[in-house]
Amino acid sequence: MNTLTSAVAVDSAPAPAPARDVQGAGKARWLAVGAAALLPFVLYFGTAASIAAIWERSATFAHGYVILPISIWLIWQRRAVLAQLPVRPFLPALAALALCGAAWMLGLLGDVAIVRQYAFAAMIPLAVLAVAGIAVVRAIAFPLAFILFGVPVGEGLIDPLIQITASFTVDALRATGIPVLREGNNFSIPTGDWSVVEACSGLRYLISSFTLGCLYAYLTYRSTWRRLVFALVALALPVLANGLRAYMIVMIGHTSGMTMAVGVDHLIYGWVFFGVVMLLLFWVGSFWREDRKAEPSARYAPPGTRSASAARVAAAACGVAACIGVWPAYGWYLDRGNAAPVPANLASYQAKAPVTPPFTAWTPAYAPASASVDKYYDVGAATVGVAVRYYRDGGPERLISSTNRLTAAHTPWHETSSAVRAERIHGNTLQVRESTVTGADGRFVVWQWYWIGGATTASNYVGKALQVKQKFMTGSDDGASVMVFAPYDEDPATARPALRAFLQSELGALDAALAANRRQ
Repeated sequence: MNTLTSAVAVDSAPAPAPARDVQGAGKARWLAVGAAALLPFVLYFGTAASIAAIWERSATFAHGYVILPISIWLIWQRRAVLAQLPVRPFLPALAALALCGAAWMLGLLGDVAIVRQYAFAAMIPLAVLAVAGIAVVRAIAFPLAFILFGVPVGEGLIDPLIQITASFTVDALRATGIPVLREGNNFSIPTGDWSVVEACSGLRYLISSFTLGCLYAYLTYRSTWRRLVFALVALALPVLANGLRAYMIVMIGHTSGMTMAVGVDHLIYGWVFFGVVMLLLFWVGSFWREDRKAEPSARYAPPGTRSASAARVAAAACGVAACIGVWPAYGWYLDRGNAAPVPANLASYQAKAPVTPPFTAWTPAYAPASASVDKYYDVGAATVGVAVRYYRDGGPERLISSTNRLTAAHTPWHETSSAVRAERIHGNTLQVRESTVTGADGRFVVWQWYWIGGATTASNYVGKALQVKQKFMTGSDDGASVMVFAPYDEDPATARPALRAFLQSELGALDAALAANRRQ
């Protein structure tokens, strides 16, 4: 009787799942992980395309083409470890994905491309975290984080890097015994004139060095502190190297009587020098190399941890789609009425001061605007110019952009200084950015500020915040950049009385013309 009972018990036990069913469930889980990682590319295709467009047009960010392939290759190198790790969705990551979507929406409302692009890039590792779980992401943390290097960022460092390079070069020349006369980013030595422009800022070297340095540190070292130290050196070294490069180029031109290193060849010298510096950096770094050792799966997950069911993993992937899919849909809802905006018109602006011929051929290097004003007026014994660029949403051009500048490369004019100051006009404080511009037809002071929804500011960041607020409240991010300028001989302060007098007389009419274009 006992024997019969035991036999029945054995027969009634559930049979183990076939090996192919287990393998099929594993493939289904990883397919869900892959689909979740691809979702940001599908739902935010426009943002991904904007990143690729910058890679295409800017040599500074051309390295972006290889970032994603390198990340995929690094993940593939970890496939043996990943195969041993459990796939267990980490649902709190869905909240982080929703925050990324909200940041993307703020970037859309304020037309801040870098915010949209970083939010999009951050969604990729977060989607993997939400579906695959902590153990998997810990094993491939660097390859996932490396994706962020593909976002084209750093243009805001151009001006500070130009100042650092110009100061280093001038100080090195003076230390060498060569007399230097400096004005802004331009300087003269006995054998010729030089200018530190955008191409000389060293931004390309900085981005390339830091990207390669981080990749080299990951592949060469195992300890975190060695990786951090090497990455910091790779970040600081190109700044010093670019200063040395600029000094060497000027010295080559000086000693050769301005026959060498004064054209395209100085760019070639620069890249050769940068290549030598990077090779030396990697050679020195190789002395502290740490060989990779076999890593047990227990390092990333406790032994015996099992993967979640394929259905739960698929549900997590659906959660990713919901958390990041709502934002592009809402963005489309906001923009649906801006397909054919009413044209802006500033013809109503009529100044009291008499019109006079221009004293300079300079115009601001701004993208084409929806409406513009370019006029010159007599203000007592002085002449004041006015340039207004009004941007209406619905077009590709934007008000606050890194490409909108007072001066452009390869033109006779150069911006030599810039600072924010406050002026009292009609009892109110007007914040302006005062810049000095030097060109072939003289020097002049420019006061520039943004007008957005009736509010004014000289700050790009405050201006973006005002645009976000206006877009959220009215669906429009219209705004204008206003510039008034006057010539000076030696001291920029001599131009300020004319600018103040003009604004005291004409600011009200200018504001009224701008306000007439506001869309409620």
